[in-house]
Amino acid sequence: MSYEVEVKYRGVDHEALRQRITSLGATPEGTETQEDTYFNHPDRDFAGTGEAFRVRRLVEKDENRVTYKGARHDGPTKTREEIEIVLGPGSDEMDKTLRMLDRLGFRRVATIRKSRRSFHLEHQGRPIEIVLDRAEGLGDFAEVEAIAASPADLPAAQQAVLSLAGELGLTDVEPRSYLRMALGSSL
Repeated sequence: MSYEVEVKYRGVDHEALRQRITSLGATPEGTETQEDTYFNHPDRDFAGTGEAFRVRRLVEKDENRVTYKGARHDGPTKTREEIEIVLGPGSDEMDKTLRMLDRLGFRRVATIRKSRRSFHLEHQGRPIEIVLDRAEGLGDFAEVEAIAASPADLPAAQQAVLSLAGELGLTDVEPRSYLRMALGSSL
């Protein structure tokens, strides 16, 4: 079981941050357009449980993925269990997946579209991903993310994420997900 450990920052100057990231030796991974369709479960309210379930289309790569994110763990970062499954490529596979979820009673909540530029580097002996997001209708953001392999690994992963964010000068934390921002929720 792996855990996503991340912090999102708002009001980010992407070009200035890109320069800081590359000066630390980060490897650019390119830019992609992501379309995330979020669903609510037919028998429980994910907004109340803190879970998330989405289908993501990576437009340029023509890839599709389904992702479940568990409720948040306590701590200084946004930390959740994450399970992701790669689906078949192409718009037909995406359409079939969306139809299947509709038939199973999952309710579409919203679709978030964003442009994401990714960078990778090692910090405190741990692989870290830094992404620069431009979310349609929401603005510019940066996320600093690591994966913790187990609950015992969470403190070290959280420390690495926060340390790197500090080194990059990121301070304006945005605790909400893009979905919550789009829906106007303060949670």
